[in-house]
Amino acid sequence: MASRRRRHGKARHGGDDVGPNPTDRGKKGVKRSILVEADGGPLSVVIDGANRHDTKLLAATLEAIVVECPEPSEDAPQHLCLDKAYDNPTGHETVERFGYVGHIRAIGEEKLDEQREKTYPARRWVVERTLSWLSKCRGLLVRYEKQAENFLAMLQLACGLLWYRRLYRLERVLR
Repeated sequence: MASRRRRHGKARHGGDDVGPNPTDRGKKGVKRSILVEADGGPLSVVIDGANRHDTKLLAATLEAIVVECPEPSEDAPQHLCLDKAYDNPTGHETVERFGYVGHIRAIGEEKLDEQREKTYPARRWVVERTLSWLSKCRGLLVRYEKQAENFLAMLQLACGLLWYRRLYRLERVLR
């Protein structure tokens, strides 16, 4: 019987931190979990296999924040807006453990006013816009790196580039 040697943690086709994508006929894929500030600047990024549920990446994403956050107080609490995927006991527990005030939309619920119209639109577009900015980098749109550490380093470099561009534009405006 012939077999190929694989190192621990390696995927069958040579990359690591990949998993079957449940929405793409089981093809291998990567899930990027990203935390952004209110204007879309990336604060942390974590990767894992595409089959990993969002709530399992929440704690790792919150631990990977590269900027020192101010201590939450009663006057200035730290808010965290999450989508419906985090509306479960694990998501709520993780948000509380890290000391955030969680704003998690309940599954099947939309904020409506007296005329049954949406009052506050979802803030998910900020995260989606940042993911779109990251996808402009060709090396991130298609994952060429087989090693997860290299792919994560490319993502972090692209996040740093986004911050540099934002600060460069701000400097040009202030001149």
